[in-house]
Amino acid sequence: SVGGVSCASRAMSSVFVPPPKCLQKTFVAPQRHMFGPGPSNVPPRILAAGAEPIIGHMHPEMLEIMSDIKSGIQYAFQTRNNMTIAVSGTGHTAMECAIFNAVEPGEGVLTAVNGIWGERAAEMAERIGARVNSIVTSAGGYFTNEEIDQALTKHKPVLFFLTHGESSTGVVHPLDGIGDICHKHNCLCLVDCVASMGGVPLYMDKQGIDILYSGSQKVLNAPPGTAPISFSERACQKVFNRKTKPVSFFLDMTWLANYWGCDGKPARIYHHTAPVSAFYSLRESLAILAEQGLENSWQRHKEVAEYFHEGLETMGLKLFVKDKNARLPTVTTIVAPPGYDWKEITSYIMKNHNLEISGGLGPSVGQVLRVGLMGGNSSKASVDMVLEALRDALRYCHKSKV
Repeated sequence: SVGGVSCASRAMSSVFVPPPKCLQKTFVAPQRHMFGPGPSNVPPRILAAGAEPIIGHMHPEMLEIMSDIKSGIQYAFQTRNNMTIAVSGTGHTAMECAIFNAVEPGEGVLTAVNGIWGERAAEMAERIGARVNSIVTSAGGYFTNEEIDQALTKHKPVLFFLTHGESSTGVVHPLDGIGDICHKHNCLCLVDCVASMGGVPLYMDKQGIDILYSGSQKVLNAPPGTAPISFSERACQKVFNRKTKPVSFFLDMTWLANYWGCDGKPARIYHHTAPVSAFYSLRESLAILAEQGLENSWQRHKEVAEYFHEGLETMGLKLFVKDKNARLPTVTTIVAPPGYDWKEITSYIMKNHNLEISGGLGPSVGQVLRVGLMGGNSSKASVDMVLEALRDALRYCHKSKV
């Protein structure tokens, strides 16, 4: 017999795919400095929360955790919207949740494209049969309120999409006044704050944002997989008075509103099994943000980014976003150093410093290096580590003679 299994029974087995050898090895995740545009490092306190025992997704304690998460998101977004939940999925899931619920086939959507996220929103809206128009500016740029007003006058959409923290280009987009312009045109204002929430001042209610969503893995330092989202009263009027059902059952806000206890109905109906451990982690990350205080978090990210930018310029590196006020404090874009292969720089830093920084994305591919310093990673000690790694890489990587 072989390993306690007789050859005869092996021959008789109905299993024709053997147990994979790779799964007989224990997996140990490497410890790394996650200083790319996300995910960011998860602190021990949040990791510990995620390792708590599993309970049922409809147990009273779970509903209490969901209620805590809702309060934490309302604080982080600075909103009193009742229709505030976390979607079971990454930031893209919330993006689809917003578009799939707010837009019906044949309706108009206008996206502001100053990086990859406007492009993604346009594609999602196209897939559900919306009439999509875009205003486009160069990577590293942003739109004036006047340009947005003119585009809304021209295209008359039901929804306008804007990225607050454009992580592919390192731009933080001004928000003041844009919500009011949208409402003047009877249009909902949808904002992506995945890379900015907690790191940049943001006031959902005061700024007239109708739908706002984020992600768990950036400033919140929770594992990827949950996505805060909130709908204004104006957005709810549109979402809950549709003629057609949203294309996605999983992201249908009629079901999700009930599951999260936002629809005023006494009974909660099973919709899907929530990622229980991920919700523990998200709750803990929002608790940490509440303890630190939003304004303190905003201020720290600003000061650390300025310290980083000064250090880069002292080294002779150039920042991709010229306008200082338009620089996203959470994700810095550095002009790829001329004469170097950016891939070699990022690989060298990973190999020799155990530190992740990344290249460009979408419109910024090949043009930039991106460094994310978010949540607990936003510190002067992290900046010093990145500057040292860059200095080292520029010394040892091949510089072409061209």
